[in-house]
Amino acid sequence: MPQVTITIAEGRTPRQLRTLLHEVHEAVLRSVDTRPEYIRVVVHEVPRTHWATGDITLSEMRPAPVEEEPS
Repeated sequence: MPQVTITIAEGRTPRQLRTLLHEVHEAVLRSVDTRPEYIRVVVHEVPRTHWATGDITLSEMRPAPVEEEPS
């Protein structure tokens, strides 16, 4: 049973996260001989204040991306 874990900084829209889940699922399905219902994809969103690179948090580097959902 393939399991993919993704860690990403928070700030994406629900639609972006759903697209990510779908696309990763499809990539695993194309790449590995398994049944679709056996594929697990988990997204862990980390607050931008809790993720640092070179002692600078992501929130200090730049503001979170703002993506508006179409109405």
